[in-house]
Amino acid sequence: QVQLVESGGGLVQAGGSLRLSCAASGRTFSGYAMGWFRQAPGKEREFVASVSRSGAWTYYADSVKGRFTISRDNAKNTVYLQMNSLKTEDTAVYYCAANGGGTSNFRLLPPKADYWGQGTQVTVSS
Repeated sequence: QVQLVESGGGLVQAGGSLRLSCAASGRTFSGYAMGWFRQAPGKEREFVASVSRSGAWTYYADSVKGRFTISRDNAKNTVYLQMNSLKTEDTAVYYCAANGGGTSNFRLLPPKADYWGQGTQVTVSS
């Protein structure tokens, strides 16, 4: 079993930046593709970004491309989401997820994952 714990959320003004972290408990962290998702009130949970097991490949939703960067540090069992140029539309609960089958399942509707974190709130004010 893998436990995922997000941190780094908070309140920020539009145009600002935040970095989210997701710490995994398992020793097999490097065996999982990792992803970030978000869900705003009244909306479906949506894909934000994902990274392959080695960190060599990354994927982004069009809405965040060029502003957000996903990365991972397998030695620290941690995945990050650097969020720059934040917009009010980015306000949501952000979740990290792990998938042993690679990154493809993250982009299904609804997205599938082996493990989900509990989420961290990101609020962007105007």
